[in-house]
Amino acid sequence: MLREIGRVVAVETASVWVETIPSSLCGKCAARAGCGQGIVSRTTGHRGLVQALETEAVRAQDCKVDDEVEIELPESAVLKGSLLVYLAPLLFGITAVLFAQPYGEFATVMAFLLGLLIGFGCVRLATHWVFPRQIFEPRLSSVISASSLGMSSTVIARQ
Repeated sequence: MLREIGRVVAVETASVWVETIPSSLCGKCAARAGCGQGIVSRTTGHRGLVQALETEAVRAQDCKVDDEVEIELPESAVLKGSLLVYLAPLLFGITAVLFAQPYGEFATVMAFLLGLLIGFGCVRLATHWVFPRQIFEPRLSSVISASSLGMSSTVIARQ
């Protein structure tokens, strides 16, 4: 389970919007040396905005703006999402290339680009209709709320 702590910036009916820097995730990622996300985040101070769904343990109504919350995302969601987003368009592109090969180099290049576009379109359709979107979205794990005096912190719920 990938976990991150952030600050609540908005509360909705069944979810909260959390502002976070993906610092702890960047330290665990194998691509940290080749990825610029962590470097840009640390340099510019830019924070990501994430919508976290409520769970049975932590409801959205338990959160207030400026509360610190812990959100989690299963590793399987990252793996499935990566496979879907990267592999599907490539497979469509390669398949299109195989069919266009007899028609020359220009047709092959254009077929690959068209195959990529069709692959990305299929990914978009699949994420809306085939796969439940909740599989790929982070969830609230716990709410860490500062007391009114700012002296201590309390964990409201933890799974």
